[in-house]
Amino acid sequence: MFTGIVAKTGFVVERRGRVLKVRARLGRLVRGASVAVNGVCLTVVGRPGAVLRFDVSPETDGLTNLRLLGAGERVNLELPMRLGGAIGGHLVSGHVDACARIVSKETLPGGFVQLRTALPKALAPYVARKGSVAVDGVSLTVTRVAKAWFECQLIPETLERTTLGTKRPGSCVNLEADLVARHIVRVMETMGRRR
Repeated sequence: MFTGIVAKTGFVVERRGRVLKVRARLGRLVRGASVAVNGVCLTVVGRPGAVLRFDVSPETDGLTNLRLLGAGERVNLELPMRLGGAIGGHLVSGHVDACARIVSKETLPGGFVQLRTALPKALAPYVARKGSVAVDGVSLTVTRVAKAWFECQLIPETLERTTLGTKRPGSCVNLEADLVARHIVRVMETMGRRR
């Protein structure tokens, strides 16, 4: 489990076939450790020096923006939360639901940015105003939602510390719906079928 609070960013060294290599300074990680890369929970399968090696499954490759990464690209990184530790964002599993395009980025006074992202139809039931969503692994609060898009406002700290500051309209970002919302909707669907 993660919280959507990006600790650091790293840089893609290589993306070849089903292998992703990322240069990052995340401390001592052992083989088998979990790391969220752009919000995708991956397992460390090799660690030569400061380069982390991950295997990317066909399912993950098809659902996420990891397939679009090239050498030199910056990625968001987060280590799993510790049991009993603070949850600074919201509960994030690292199981990305979809990849969607950024529709627009509007600069607001004070260095803030309003980010509008396309909302896939399958995720619409889980995205609500004042609810949470993970965008490329970053925990964000939804400020507006419509049929085909949702908006979040990014603070200067988020723009500086994550890749969202450099993403442009048209960029594909990973989306993970709020875990709690997903379970509530599922329970309601199940209860409705029993009646």
